[in-house]
Amino acid sequence: MISQSRENEADGTEKGAVCPLLRLAPQFTPEDIWARKNDMAFDQAEIQALFTRDGRYLCARWGRPVAPVIFGLADESLAVFRDAIRATLADARHPLAQTDPEMGANMLTFFLRGWQELRDLPDLDGLTGQPGLAERLTGSDAEQYRLFRFDPDGTIRACIGFVNMGGRLADAHPGLLAETLAMRAMLSFARDVLPTPELAALIRAAYDPVLPGAATDPSHALRLAARLQA
Repeated sequence: MISQSRENEADGTEKGAVCPLLRLAPQFTPEDIWARKNDMAFDQAEIQALFTRDGRYLCARWGRPVAPVIFGLADESLAVFRDAIRATLADARHPLAQTDPEMGANMLTFFLRGWQELRDLPDLDGLTGQPGLAERLTGSDAEQYRLFRFDPDGTIRACIGFVNMGGRLADAHPGLLAETLAMRAMLSFARDVLPTPELAALIRAAYDPVLPGAATDPSHALRLAARLQA
């Protein structure tokens, strides 16, 4: 079971919009994750489902270069996750940056040994815009918490993710986990996905400059499907 919510407040204010995604189920569960078992491209219905939550369609991509920073990993693991982000961005032909001129870093990933460590992060409420997040997650079986902030044009401005490595993810393959997290941060997916060639193709299609950086009309899924079939 997944508990998800989306608050789209793209009002042009400094805070921007927030789109949290809370995982409350074991990772890599077939019911929750779109793992492709063949070499067929996503069709329109599948694409629409990937970006629809609570009856609302939203497919947004990054509208600015991505400046990532990762906390809580040993040096030998850090390289794996950095390489995954770099490769995913390169495949989508989206630029990587050392810093963001407004925020310094705009893709922040925190690896924790348990949700109780959230209480040690300074100004967590200000960072996430989610008061009481540490209390909500502590004691739950959530593995990840991820939220997006959006620019006034609807494109992704920032992605903040927290990963609990103290539970089931403790034995996760670093390479697979790194690629999974990188791909999930590329678009405003409404459900979890696994890295596959078909998903990579979908991300590339969504980053086609001909398409809008953010779309709320479900017909956008048809345009994506057409590019995958071309």
